[in-house]
Amino acid sequence: MRRFGLGLALMIAVVLVPGVVRAQSIDDLNLQVHGYVVQAFVKSNQNSWNTTDSENGSASWNEAVVNLSLQPQAKLKIGVQGRFQLLGDSGGDGNFTVDWAQLDYTANSYFGFRVGDVKTPIGLLNETQDIDPAHLWVLLPQSVYPIASRNSILDHFGGVVYGAVALGERGGKLQYRGFGGERVMGPNDGYFQGFRDEGVTLPNGMTGLILGGTLKWEAPVRGLMVGASLSSLDSSGEIVEGPYQGTNTVPRFESPYYFGKYERGRWMVAGEYNRLPALALTAFAGAPVAYNRLDQRAFYAMASYKATEKLTGGVYYSSSIDKQSVFTSARYQKDWAVAARYDFNSFLYAKAEQHFIDGTEIGFAKSDNPNLQPTTRMTMLKLGVSF
Repeated sequence: MRRFGLGLALMIAVVLVPGVVRAQSIDDLNLQVHGYVVQAFVKSNQNSWNTTDSENGSASWNEAVVNLSLQPQAKLKIGVQGRFQLLGDSGGDGNFTVDWAQLDYTANSYFGFRVGDVKTPIGLLNETQDIDPAHLWVLLPQSVYPIASRNSILDHFGGVVYGAVALGERGGKLQYRGFGGERVMGPNDGYFQGFRDEGVTLPNGMTGLILGGTLKWEAPVRGLMVGASLSSLDSSGEIVEGPYQGTNTVPRFESPYYFGKYERGRWMVAGEYNRLPALALTAFAGAPVAYNRLDQRAFYAMASYKATEKLTGGVYYSSSIDKQSVFTSARYQKDWAVAARYDFNSFLYAKAEQHFIDGTEIGFAKSDNPNLQPTTRMTMLKLGVSF
């Protein structure tokens, strides 16, 4: 509800600001409405995935997204995107959320800014992970972009500054992003699944300050881009276990991302590495502080080939491991995925994906799987309509 309220308030406030939008017609405002609807089916040979009953076959994964944007002036854009999502029993963090709601002003090619509930410009795919029609994959590499944490990773409340500088014919172009504000992790976030398995909840999730930046270099080699991001963040929130209440705090830490992408002809190859080193402090009244260290190291490598105008195929390998965790299958996850996408026309598309997963670190809860197994084979199908 907080996300919805902020988005609605932003849209109303900007539209009513005197001298910005004034008495313009809908045509003058350049109103654009886009979105998509998807229905997915998941079947796993063992282990149910992300609260779906995928071991028996599950269609409890669907989304409906609507994006509205206005451009009252050449340099000013106003937009909001709402999402209804159902993923298993989790409800997609309350079924309805506002992915982002922002005012975007571009002064020139060197400088612009966004304010509101803005996408966090980190890594290779974070700013597009909310747009299913833009991707070949049914499921993005979960080591870096876990779907149960999408609402937390995608955006923050604050601002972004951005721009680009041309470096000449031999130098390519350098893009920059700087960001800061408040990051919100909802109570249903996938990172809290371990707590939930132990009967512990974070009723209001966790919030904290996030700061960082991204540099992307478009090399003079056509189709080649490399980049790096660094985010600095902390978070805290109330934690409850039965009648006991306390706090869960993660002091400030830095998380780097390194990524690259190369496109040539029908081929695309890309990869990304991310490290998340953190220390969590859990304190209940009258009890000693419990310390939990996390050192998650994640990467993926992917490739795709556009066989025809309508058919695209691809493969990726995704890996994640927590170097500080006890060595069990919950410490890591390795995932080979083979995917295909067919575009019937510019509006209707279908995807199919086969996963070969070793480890249970991401997406497999003990509470859903009393006999949790270390390996999983999973088939995913998705049908989408975009507009």
